[in-house]
Amino acid sequence: MSFVRPEVRATLFRVRELIVAGLLGLIGLYWGLTAFGVLFWLGWLILAAAVLLFFTFLQRVWFGGREDGPGYVEVIEGQITYYSSETGGAVAVRELTQLMYDARGREPHWVLRQPQFPDLSIPASSKGAPELFDAFAALPGLTAERLLQAQRRAKGNALVIWQRESNLAIDSARVKDHF
Repeated sequence: MSFVRPEVRATLFRVRELIVAGLLGLIGLYWGLTAFGVLFWLGWLILAAAVLLFFTFLQRVWFGGREDGPGYVEVIEGQITYYSSETGGAVAVRELTQLMYDARGREPHWVLRQPQFPDLSIPASSKGAPELFDAFAALPGLTAERLLQAQRRAKGNALVIWQRESNLAIDSARVKDHF
């Protein structure tokens, strides 16, 4: 028998990394303020690392959101795979030519493009979708802040967030045909 409501348990599980970084920061702060010698300096070093980790994990939490949408996302060794009863597919991150965030429909979704294959649409609320944060952050020239801004700004629009530079002319014509 659990005394913790399922919603609270799910939220705590989602922010578990933030909690660990916060506790680590508190330990570092305590050592930095009360200890002497090596432990004094180690405390301040731990506090600095905990602050960096906290903000990194906070970006992941902002990116993630709920995971009650259709399908399941899996990211393994640079391969994004989406499983769903209606659609599905796989994309190698290194083969991506364009990444879009489409919030025009009822369910916002990521659109991943690669040459010679159909676009892969992944609902932003799919189970496992927060794993996409690290995969997208590995794209050259794409920052975590740009990903988060796109999710906030997209309200009712489709935004191209990232595009491979070598395919700019070809892909821009394809985007116009797509919409």
